[in-house]
Amino acid sequence: MKRTLPVAVVLGIVGGGMLLTGVVENRYFYFAAYVILQYIVLSTAWNILGGYTGYVNFGTPAFFALGAYTATLLMLLCRAPLLMLILAGGLTSGLLGLGIGYLTLRLKGVFFSIATLALTVVLQTLIINWEFVGGAKGISIVRPAAIPVFRNYVQYLFVVMLSLAVGSVAIARWIEYSWIGRGLAAIRDNEEAAECMGVPTLRLKLFATVVSGGLMGMAGAPFPYHISLIEPLSAFNLDYAVNSLAMPMIGGTTTWLGPLVGALLLGSAQQAATVTISSELNLLIVGVVLVAFVILAPNGIVGLVQRVLKRM
Repeated sequence: MKRTLPVAVVLGIVGGGMLLTGVVENRYFYFAAYVILQYIVLSTAWNILGGYTGYVNFGTPAFFALGAYTATLLMLLCRAPLLMLILAGGLTSGLLGLGIGYLTLRLKGVFFSIATLALTVVLQTLIINWEFVGGAKGISIVRPAAIPVFRNYVQYLFVVMLSLAVGSVAIARWIEYSWIGRGLAAIRDNEEAAECMGVPTLRLKLFATVVSGGLMGMAGAPFPYHISLIEPLSAFNLDYAVNSLAMPMIGGTTTWLGPLVGALLLGSAQQAATVTISSELNLLIVGVVLVAFVILAPNGIVGLVQRVLKRM
């Protein structure tokens, strides 16, 4: 099996998204699709550390919000283009992942999870008291003028997030089928045995933390343009931590395909519930579905399908 997605497939998906913008005009479609694609990036990024390596991370909102506020800072200082904002958000969150990983990856189990949760609380407190980026009340963001080829900026953001989603999946697939993925799997199964066999456990864990945090930061960078108002409550939303954990578990945490399947199914269900019933039901939906899958399919949808195919 090839370790990377073929370039033709990547370009075909992004090109298909661009063609779609010329056919569908409904703005809510692109808004909802953007959210689902954003969760594909976040759940895939979470799975690199939480699924491949076995270190459960509750700090998704911290990395996501850091990417968003890095982009906001550059917008206020120099009106940087979106591509530069995404790269800066990924770099900043990746460096945070490196620093936090070096300090906390010696912790195991629930202690590491608590440390990542504390990171979110500390970073949110700092942002709340930073008036230059709006503090607790937030700050309004003015979107740039219309982008050529696209009818509106919402369509442009949709294509940008589609590109990030495809890129994150391609990275996760490459990691899974490379020697890095085998090393991370050995850490997940038995870290002490892996270290005795010569696996560079600390370096691999730091690599996973940096890549995971960087992808989360890149997903957060377009966020200020997406909602046009960024404030701590939305940037550090608990939904990011819950969904980024639940989606890989529902899809399957040991493969790159699991987070993709979980994000598409659960994200679509949440958006449908938001339109038809209420957005307040989103966490309830996540909880019910997650409990059901933990009981009925502990290895996720992908694991369930694989088990059925083996029996057949």
